[in-house]
Amino acid sequence: MTLTTIDGIPLYSTLEEALQWASNNGLTGYHNHNYEGVNGFMGGSNHSSARTADRTPRTTTRRSSRPSSSNY
Repeated sequence: MTLTTIDGIPLYSTLEEALQWASNNGLTGYHNHNYEGVNGFMGGSNHSSARTADRTPRTTTRRSSRPSSSNY
């Protein structure tokens, strides 16, 4: 669950969510922020790295096992 965002970066209630966000954005690790008395987790080893994360959506390319044919 997202607690809030800081500088446009989500602050999560669980470590797993923060690590997944980090992985999805080309980062590793996490750091903490306190939000309204609750310890939250943010992806990226520090806030500076999280702010500069590559937030381009990651996509998976599916490849067909069949050879392609062209009809020119």
